Amino acid sequence: PEDTPDVTPEVRRMLLVMNGEMTRKQIQEKLGLKDEKHFRESYQQPAAAAGFIEMTLPDKPKSPLQKYRITVKGSAIIKAGNKI
Repeated sequence: PEDTPDVTPEVRRMLLVMNGEMTRKQIQEKLGLKDEKHFRESYQQPAAAAGFIEMTLPDKPKSPLQKYRITVKGSAIIKAGNKI
């Protein structure tokens, strides 16, 4: 299957390293990324905007307890990618 236009290589890579609920820092470390701004702009925000990940505490986006998890839509992207 072809990639949908909103699945960038960065977003796909992030989805593949995510496991359960993870903090921003944990995801960044798994990706080997040091720059928080780059991570937010190229990975986290596009994935959230496309509905591939969601916050565990949506009412408190800046909470130090905030974590992210893959949505059903995000899981479908991972499954589709494994068939290529």
